[in-house]
Amino acid sequence: MGLTWKERAFTALLGAAAVSGLTTLILFLVEATNVLLPADTKFGIVFDAGSSHTSLFVYQWLANKENDTGVVSQALACQAKGPGISSYASDPAQAGESLQGCLEEALALIPKAKRQQTPMFLGATAGMRLLSQKNSSQAEDVFAAVSRVLSQSPVDFWGAELLAGQDEGALGWVTINYVLGLLVKYSFSGEWIRPLEGTLVGALDMGGASTQITFVPGGPILDTTTQATFRLYGTEHSVYTHSYLCFGRDEMLNRLLAGLVQSSPGLLVRHPCYHSGYRGTLALAPLYGSPCVQAAAPRDLGQNLTMEGTGNPGACVAAIRGLFNFSSCDGRGDCAFDRVYQPPVRGQFYVEASSPGQDRWLRDYCASGLYILTLLLEGYGFSQETWGGIEFRKQAGGTDVGWTLGYMLNLTSLIPAEAPAQWRAQSYGVWVAGVVFLVLTLMAILGATAVQLWLRD
Repeated sequence: MGLTWKERAFTALLGAAAVSGLTTLILFLVEATNVLLPADTKFGIVFDAGSSHTSLFVYQWLANKENDTGVVSQALACQAKGPGISSYASDPAQAGESLQGCLEEALALIPKAKRQQTPMFLGATAGMRLLSQKNSSQAEDVFAAVSRVLSQSPVDFWGAELLAGQDEGALGWVTINYVLGLLVKYSFSGEWIRPLEGTLVGALDMGGASTQITFVPGGPILDTTTQATFRLYGTEHSVYTHSYLCFGRDEMLNRLLAGLVQSSPGLLVRHPCYHSGYRGTLALAPLYGSPCVQAAAPRDLGQNLTMEGTGNPGACVAAIRGLFNFSSCDGRGDCAFDRVYQPPVRGQFYVEASSPGQDRWLRDYCASGLYILTLLLEGYGFSQETWGGIEFRKQAGGTDVGWTLGYMLNLTSLIPAEAPAQWRAQSYGVWVAGVVFLVLTLMAILGATAVQLWLRD
């Protein structure tokens, strides 16, 4: 006895469902390709606690990194209100409070889901180095107050520490070479490449309390205490670096004035670096509050000092040269000043530039300019031929120049990389065909079910 037409329809629908379903499976599996999803973005926060002010920087990089080092970009720069944290020695709690505004800006930028994995670090430079020398307990109180505030934030606080002068200079060197594309850069072919070693530039930094010089010398570094080594993007770099505490702009001006006070018979000081016609008063006590000022303080520090500008460049240079011990390097070609070892400068240099832009600093412009000339030409050993290789920059490539980016680049090498997630995907045409056959499969199954119910009836 043959099949009824209902039974034949049921069999046909089941066959169609099987063929359509198999076709759908083949389209989704055989034609699928592996697609790399975009790598996750990571964030990091660094506070630069300088002698005159504190700045916060937020950096970001992709989690998969390049040769074990993150390709980092600056996402936020914020200057905290008020002076540097060393200025709050008598009121440490205010040092921590002064950072709250910038910290809130940083947290607003970083997604909540990523905050717990975001490292945050505060590095204090020369201002806190001087406070540690002058009063170590006050310095500890300031660090404790800052740590209390920052540890309460929802990010991963790595600590507040005193940054060594050598590290400040070396990390600044990393920053300037990175933002200029001299450590790694993206090629036109879509690959990350490392430029030749000879293209690296040197870094000069003039801070408020210290100054740093860092560069790759033309030969071996004979004094290993002046050597810093980094491994970035699969390449090892070895640089000469030295930091001179008390040779920053603000401390230089204090030392210069203290020397003039020492050589003046009374409380009237004729300052050769101040412009002619200038006259002002200054309290004596703050001048001798810094460890950088070695001159003996007058007996009555409660008095005010009267200063008159004479506008004498020759006498100004002579007074500035008195701040250096150049004679200690006589006959040595590998010495800067104060008996400090330094190989001859080599290559192009970038100086971290700052412009106060305030009238109250006008009187010091002449002294500052002549001091920088003396430091670069007679101290660091630049000549008429190499002078043209110096550039003054506040930013490069849209990124602030300083040690913080170098620190974050070095930090990313300690954070494990994450491989990009993989996903199976089809082309649009294959995807549409797969959807059509899936719909046909479902319709065939529903039709077969309806016929089966009909047969039972």
